[in-house]
Amino acid sequence: MEGGTEAYPDLGRHCQISDCHQIDFLPFTCHACLKVFCVEHRSCKSHECPKSDFNSRIVLVCEICSMSMETTGCKVEDHKAILQKHEESGDCDPKKKKKKPTCPVKRCKGILTFSNTNTCKICRIQVCLRHKFPADHACDPTSSSSQLLLKEPNNKFLTALLARNGKDCGNKSRASSPSPANPSVKAC
Repeated sequence: MEGGTEAYPDLGRHCQISDCHQIDFLPFTCHACLKVFCVEHRSCKSHECPKSDFNSRIVLVCEICSMSMETTGCKVEDHKAILQKHEESGDCDPKKKKKKPTCPVKRCKGILTFSNTNTCKICRIQVCLRHKFPADHACDPTSSSSQLLLKEPNNKFLTALLARNGKDCGNKSRASSPSPANPSVKAC
């Protein structure tokens, strides 16, 4: 019996599991073995599909050179053969291995990842989140990169702070003077 009921023979299909044969009016077709199943047996695991690795994609990473290779639909035994073939091909070079960047703070072994990296706004050094504050990574505000940051025209606060150059903020004479052509941001 292919599917449906006596009144509607073309409506629905029977599950192709030998113990089930339940009629399903919205049947599922397995993308690997192309058999029809009910909602209970639609996953490859539930109907023990022999071709469940049909469309699976796995990326293999060589431990020697960090090169990645994509494979589709092969078994674990084949992975070892693919890596061995890569090593014998001559493309595998240990000098190409990418080293993970680490925090430059002395005795810190923190790896700088996307979520564990902070760029200091004063010295522009990338450090881990444990050392994100200037006092934690011995920030040098007199470095050349920090001087460039202070002189950038886009940073109005730091430009005004640099122009103030230690003058008193509460100076009354400055309040009565005419406003300059380029208004600055008051720091206090």
